Amino acid sequence: MARQGTAKSEAERLVIGLSGASGVAYGIRMLEALRDLGIESHLVMTKPAEMTIGYETKLSPKQVAAKADYTYAIQDIAAPIASGSFRTRGMIVAPCSVRTMSEIATGVTTNCLTRAADVMLKERRPLVLMVRETPLHLGHLRTMTALAEMGAIILPPVPAFYAEPKTLSDLIDQMVGRALDLLGYDWPDMKRWGETIAKSRRKKSVK
Repeated sequence: MARQGTAKSEAERLVIGLSGASGVAYGIRMLEALRDLGIESHLVMTKPAEMTIGYETKLSPKQVAAKADYTYAIQDIAAPIASGSFRTRGMIVAPCSVRTMSEIATGVTTNCLTRAADVMLKERRPLVLMVRETPLHLGHLRTMTALAEMGAIILPPVPAFYAEPKTLSDLIDQMVGRALDLLGYDWPDMKRWGETIAKSRRKKSVK
């Protein structure tokens, strides 16, 4: 289902996938960040992701979908994002479950999310996977290696404590900003070492 609006160029489009791992707050905040930046968002969620939204947030899947410019049913294999001819800047899966990661790695895709991710790889577009699992066994690591060799970027949501986070939202924003950096987007809410962080501390230490 699409919201009304004028289609933008591929540089102003980004696909967001939410799968069934813990950490749906990352994907939700990503949608809000894209709206802040004026980037057209294309969202697809798995059924487990919709369940996790209920477990981890006070939002409904419908309310999350309303944050995107365009949303697609998980089984909609005819969705624009399932085709390489539909140009986008790239895709971020936040969070990315091990099952979703593994399916993307095999190329045997069974839904709109993993098909869209496969499109990114075959079209040589950025694919960022915020894999949410720990600890990792050898099978997980080999799958990540295979994806990295295919061109995917593995970005586990590991918080940066040098930013001195005060709230859970601070931790989420830091990772959302890092993910957007990889696609070339500069989100103002992102705190940066040497710029918004530590610059004043360094000046004091020099004195």
